[in-house]
Amino acid sequence: MKIAVAGGTGTVGQYVVDAARRRGQDVVVLARSTGVDLTTGAGLAPALTGVDVVVDAASTGTQSAKVSREFFGGVTANLLAAERAAGVTHHIALSIVGSDRAPYGYYAGKALQEQLVTAGPVPWTILRATQFHEFAQQIYGQFKLGPLNLVPTMFSQPVAAREVGERLVDLAEAGPEGMATDLAGPEELRMADMVRAYAEATGGRGPIVEIPLPGGFGKALRDGTILAAPTADRGSQTFAEWIGELRRSASA
Repeated sequence: MKIAVAGGTGTVGQYVVDAARRRGQDVVVLARSTGVDLTTGAGLAPALTGVDVVVDAASTGTQSAKVSREFFGGVTANLLAAERAAGVTHHIALSIVGSDRAPYGYYAGKALQEQLVTAGPVPWTILRATQFHEFAQQIYGQFKLGPLNLVPTMFSQPVAAREVGERLVDLAEAGPEGMATDLAGPEELRMADMVRAYAEATGGRGPIVEIPLPGGFGKALRDGTILAAPTADRGSQTFAEWIGELRRSASA
């Protein structure tokens, strides 16, 4: 099987690439570093020659609904058009738990992505996952007020990006199935506690201050809207175990 991974150098994409190659699959990485621009579609046509499955794990670092919709809308449209022309028989999109219930900010783009995939010309699978352990790393220091590190009031079920990557390869090998079972982490945690643990493990400085975000998105972060249902599959690695890996890497 030949698998193309959009965003194959990113947080989850790199694990998709590694897992697929370990299983003996032929893997093509769709990224600027390999000559493919997902936002314009440049380089997609030759890259998809002979490809059976496209796994879309591309992402963008924004909390703007407009920017998110432009990115995911454009990338998804480009991928689907190129896949149809190349005869790709399976499109897999990595989405996020809660995007259908709280289509605000970053989630707005994921909601649009799902709409385009489900209405598109290529047989599809969508996997919704919760935030990755790495989200604490991404959010630490993103919002500062003097020495204070601001973190939104938020509950999460962090899952290992590696386990998400493995699941995406499972789905690629299984064939199109529509909405796959959601994947969440093994525990529910407060984001401020996760960021504090990350800062302590990496020698970060400055108090971590939790603040409630306004509007519908802030409410969704606080009230459990973005948490997975009891029927979701659960990953095995805990956030504490991931932090332990960071500590060991830092001291090696």
